[in-house]
Amino acid sequence: MKIASVFPIILMICSVNIGGPQTSETDLNILVGEWKLDMSPEDLSDTNFAQMVISSAGENSIQGSFYREGVKIREGRLSVSGGTIYVALVSGDNSGTYNTSFYFKDGKLYGTTHSIDKDFLAVWEGEKLNQ
Repeated sequence: MKIASVFPIILMICSVNIGGPQTSETDLNILVGEWKLDMSPEDLSDTNFAQMVISSAGENSIQGSFYREGVKIREGRLSVSGGTIYVALVSGDNSGTYNTSFYFKDGKLYGTTHSIDKDFLAVWEGEKLNQ
């Protein structure tokens, strides 16, 4: 008798966790636009800014440019968990390849960029221009 009453609860819990990304409830277009990236947010005297332009954000991917104009986003992937949008991408120029990940929270981007070739990890914050 106890098993029969526990089974529906287990089935309900499993069905909640089995679902895919929660992108249908989240407006991914909030990412589309031009972003100003502060590459050293803790150093208020530093004026080192980069840009990111997200031209499209789909069910599982983003497209655009990262760091400066002409540096195309490659392998841009997007996922939503708990209402938070997470993104990972690869970019690169003549100086090497960059692996970047960030999340969107309260209208801002919070991210990291890792350069294997230049041996650094940058922690950055981004604000959308022309909101």
